[in-house]
Amino acid sequence: MSQLKTETRDKLMQISTATLTTALFKHGFRNIYIQGPQRLNPGANMVGVAYTLRYIPAREDLDGLESFANRENPQRKGVEECPEGSVFVIDSRQDATAASAGCILATRLQVLGCRGIVTDGGFRDTPEISGLDMPAYHTRPSAPTNLTKHHAVAVNDPIACGGVSVFPGDVIVGDNEGVVCIPIHMADEITDEAVEMTVFEDFVLEMVQQGASTFGLYPPTDPSTQDKFSTWRQANGR
Repeated sequence: MSQLKTETRDKLMQISTATLTTALFKHGFRNIYIQGPQRLNPGANMVGVAYTLRYIPAREDLDGLESFANRENPQRKGVEECPEGSVFVIDSRQDATAASAGCILATRLQVLGCRGIVTDGGFRDTPEISGLDMPAYHTRPSAPTNLTKHHAVAVNDPIACGGVSVFPGDVIVGDNEGVVCIPIHMADEITDEAVEMTVFEDFVLEMVQQGASTFGLYPPTDPSTQDKFSTWRQANGR
């Protein structure tokens, strides 16, 4: 698994996905926001490295209940081997007509130290998953067992989730708005840029709340904006 610096993770806990998408856009990345999944249990940010599971369409001769007895079943094996500090990301082909996982597997991931779980499909047992401490993102509730639609084929391979390419070890950040995927080799740079953007955006918001026009302020095309920002930053210890 790729390594995410503790300092970088701590910073990402305070940055919105909106700010991160803009920081990545400045580097030419347009498709890094995972489309569809919403958070079941609002709270603090989710930050961790991607550990992935990929589904293909189920097939009747392979996907009976007896398949769960196989310790090599990729869904069960993936859950049991998910490293502490990871985000478990599931490629369900944007199909929420059957569950990607349920409360028992999500609880197991939480106990193992997983930072969160994300699917572009749906979860079953959503009232119980909503009560977990671990962040969870899906598109909508789906009670049917995964075997009715999904056949697990690969663990910790590159996947597509919500139309985004997710590679094992990518940095996954989720807030109460959604989920962003950051290439691991860019994580430190993007995070530092996003921290600076967050400080400036806080300044801008305060100015707007006080009645300032956004013209010349956001973006800061008026030369006086930078002077005002420097004064504000010093006064607020930012």
